[in-house]
Amino acid sequence: MALDKPYKDVPGTIIFDADQSRKGYWLNQFCTSLMKAENRARFKANERAYLDEWPMTEEQKLAVMARDLNWCMRTGGNIYFLARIGATDGLSFQQMAGSMTGMTEAEYRDMMIKGGRSAEGNRYLGEDGDAQPHRQPQGAAGQKNKQEGA
Repeated sequence: MALDKPYKDVPGTIIFDADQSRKGYWLNQFCTSLMKAENRARFKANERAYLDEWPMTEEQKLAVMARDLNWCMRTGGNIYFLARIGATDGLSFQQMAGSMTGMTEAEYRDMMIKGGRSAEGNRYLGEDGDAQPHRQPQGAAGQKNKQEGA
């Protein structure tokens, strides 16, 4: 019997629960390997070859190579493990978080200084807040990517 997961209705949120943990086990183990300098060097030298050493899904490998942290999270990645990918690339956690919203680092920082996103309109899918899927990606970086893809 499947567990009721009312938190799946929170827009812009992926809860790292037991199902996500099982799905992302090898992805998160790969990320943990990046704690060692020699593994970071091997990964940067040939990302695909290093990823192929891990029993991850093809989708997880593609998400890592795309540096799409939202995609990584949908495939079971935990943000605290995924942060090691950003660190390997020389990014701060703030830069990574901004990339996940489509905001520039400055836009993301300014939003957080002002208290973050409002909960109004963002409590459940189908409302009209700024975290709703139809309002993504946000920010100048997200809009630029949207225009380039169009």
